[in-house]
Amino acid sequence: TPLTDREKKKVIRDMMMLVLARPPRSCNFLQWRDLKIVYKRWYASLYFCAGLEDKDNELLALEVLHRYVELLDKYFGNVCELDIIFNFEKAYFILDEFLMGGEILETSKLAVGVSMEEADTLQETMEEYMSKPAY
Repeated sequence: TPLTDREKKKVIRDMMMLVLARPPRSCNFLQWRDLKIVYKRWYASLYFCAGLEDKDNELLALEVLHRYVELLDKYFGNVCELDIIFNFEKAYFILDEFLMGGEILETSKLAVGVSMEEADTLQETMEEYMSKPAY
């Protein structure tokens, strides 16, 4: 069942409290309610988390998080928190090119990169087209 906005905020707050309170060298997996939480800290301030059901593979989820960060790095060039804050639509687009319905759609960094370049070119073309006066 879908969560209300209030419930979503509580889940995010609970995750932040759990993950941020853990020592730096602790395991990247933890149990929360009926979910396994996989998280990884990248660079100074970026944390990525995934909630898994019992049947899901934690190591595969950790690799998925790692690949996503690699894709973000490739696109933004050493991704940081501000890249995601100010370009969240690009971060979601990269995720959508990589995953669909929780399943890996494309494993190739090159293929996702090409798709991103094509999307950027299309966006630039549309912006240029829309900025011209209509006669």
